[in-house]
Parts: sequence; C-alpha cells; structure tokens
Amino acid sequence: MPQPKDLDPYTDPRSFYGSELRRLREAGGHSQEQLGEQVFCSGAYIGQLEGATRRPQLDLSKMLDGVLGSGEHLQRLCRLARKSKVAEYFADAADLQQRATAISQFGSMLVPGLLQTEGYARALTRGAHPFAAQSVIEGHVTTRMERAELLDSPTAPVFWVITHEAMLRVPVGGPAVMHGQLTHLLKAAHARPHVVLQVMPFSAGPHPFLNTNVSLMDFTDEPPVVYTEGSYTGQLVEEPALVAQFRSAYDLARAAALSPEASLALIESAAKDYTTHDHHT
Repeated sequence: MPQPKDLDPYTDPRSFYGSELRRLREAGGHSQEQLGEQVFCSGAYIGQLEGATRRPQLDLSKMLDGVLGSGEHLQRLCRLARKSKVAEYFADAADLQQRATAISQFGSMLVPGLLQTEGYARALTRGAHPFAAQSVIEGHVTTRMERAELLDSPTAPVFWVITHEAMLRVPVGGPAVMHGQLTHLLKAAHARPHVVLQVMPFSAGPHPFLNTNVSLMDFTDEPPVVYTEGSYTGQLVEEPALVAQFRSAYDLARAAALSPEASLALIESAAKDYTTHDHHT
C-alpha cells in the first residue's frame, strides 16, 4: 500500500483535500485500511486520495465527513477539487488517462477524442450542441486538442483503438474534414509505435460494444478501470468482476476486427473515397 507522502497542500485543491483527509484521519487515530473499511473502499484508495492521485467523490466525502466528525469540510473541499475543464461525467476518466500505462478503446461510430483533428472535433461538438454559442464550441475543441497531447508525452500510454467501420462512413463535417481526419489516423498509427488501430468490419456482425464507447485503462500500481460513454453521460466501472467482463469482450473484439495492417489499408481506401467525392461536389 502507498505510504502517506508529504504533499504541498497548497499546490492545488486536490492536494489540499488529500492533506486535510490525512490530517483528519491521523487525528482520529485511523490507519488508511481502517478508514477504508468504514467507508467501503480499500486502504489503497484512501492512500490515493491523500496522495492527490485520484479525484475525490462527493458521496465518499460525505461518508468520510461522517466517520471523521468533520461536518461538511471534506464535501466542500471535494466540490472545489472536482472543478475541471472537461464535462463533469468525463473528468475522472480524463484524469486517469494521464496516468494510464495502456488505454484500450472501442469506438462505435466516431473517432476517439485523442485522435480527432480540430475540424472533426469542431463538427462533432457542433452536432452534439446545436444551440451552443460558438465560443463554447471553441472551448470544447481547444480542451480536446490539449488532451490529445497525451499521446506525444514521454509517458504516453500504449493506445489500442478498435473502431467500427461505420466510423469511416459517417460524414462528420463533410468530405474535406473526413479526408483530413482519416489521413491523421494513418499518420498517427505510422508515426507512433504505441498507437495501434484496428477496424471492426460490418461483416463481423453484432458485438457487445456495438452501441457504446468503451475505454479500458491499465496502471502500474492500481487496479484497472473501465470508462463507458453515451451521448451526454459516462461512468467509471471499477468492480473487478465487471472490469474482467469488459476485458474479455475487448479481447473478442480484437480477434473479430481486421488486423492492424488490413485496417490501415481500409482507412486509406476510405480517405481516397472522400477525395474522389470531393471532386464531384
């Protein structure tokens, strides 16, 4: 289990939350394990909160306040620590992506966020938020582009993506945007050995992930986590039995999808189709 480490509590709100949790826990004479048992989580998870490597949850903070007799102190700090530039439901997953050693993603009909071009992201965001102001759309696009820098960082995770063939055919933003996006995918796979792309062909038929987007995240010293996402919502799955079920389904998806080489050939062919289509319009 991680040992309590000395944080500068004033680095950011999450560090302050972690240092306050540790202070209250030690004042109450609890070990991380003992406190974890009382709020139905592991001692290691308490250690991650104290070390500011996990974002605190409001419901857990409420239980901690109850056990530690701290009123609503941790709940108030939690609200501060949870402020994020990305959608609230995705914030925890975005945070975990930064520390993951491997991310295995299945995208049903859309290019995964980390591999989107600016044009594709803008068209997609406009489609999802048709009545939003342009400045709001641009804010979303900028955030998405910043997140994509993860793939070029020295600690970039192995990023394995399986996307459905439908992704190649849904015209997000028109032919020019689609051609640019598919070309970007090809470059990403060729230039980065840690990025692996596979396409699930229409001929593969039904699959457990067909109507959802799924990310499996692995870490050096934490249990794996799954993140699933729909249109305006998403959730983290940490229950080991469920995570194992998702992993098993992902392994089947890898087997049913085209090989990386055949996948890139199909993406290249689809990119050419958009160029041809562009000339006719």
